[in-house]
Amino acid sequence: MSRLWFLVVILGLGFLSPLAQSLRLDLESGHTKCIAEDIKSNSMSVGKYSVVNPNEGHPLPDSHKITARVTSAYGNSYHNGDHVESGQFAFTAAEAGDYVTCFYAPDHKPPVTMTIEFEWKTGVMAKDWSNVAKKGNIDVMELELKKLEDRIRSIHDEMFYLRSREEEMQELNRSTNSRMAWLGFLSLFICLSVAGLQLWHLKTFFERKKLL
Repeated sequence: MSRLWFLVVILGLGFLSPLAQSLRLDLESGHTKCIAEDIKSNSMSVGKYSVVNPNEGHPLPDSHKITARVTSAYGNSYHNGDHVESGQFAFTAAEAGDYVTCFYAPDHKPPVTMTIEFEWKTGVMAKDWSNVAKKGNIDVMELELKKLEDRIRSIHDEMFYLRSREEEMQELNRSTNSRMAWLGFLSLFICLSVAGLQLWHLKTFFERKKLL
């Protein structure tokens, strides 16, 4: 039985581990790069970023400072960092949708290209499991099982979220098709009306000229 639980934990870790990777992006001075993440409402989100020092052992050049912004799909601001070399943010999403993190590098002459390390975690991956283990006084095996349980619950919630989004898209498609049908009927009515007016105008013109 213990081997079975161990196998379940290993499989769970296999699902969890790819989501914890950070990314690097190159940003040229005077330009902006943005990264979007679809986040459900009431989901925890944490992130951290830093500019990679091109000269290890020396202070970071003043040209390697950036401005970072995190906004929701409705334009609400969740993080602002002006002229910084690193920063971090944490928030609970108030509304579902695409949250965007944008990095801007001020214009510099001559132009420079800097590398930014960025890590963004949401949902289960945003939870501080080390604090959970300390507060609950639980062992490694139990902690991994709790991670797996949380991950399964997150997948379950994600399925319902995707189903609701699919229903919204279907409703939007039905509404769009209905409007297009009414627009088609209206266009046909206008075309027939214009054609009828043209025929009436030509008929009255020829009758006035006594050609009919």
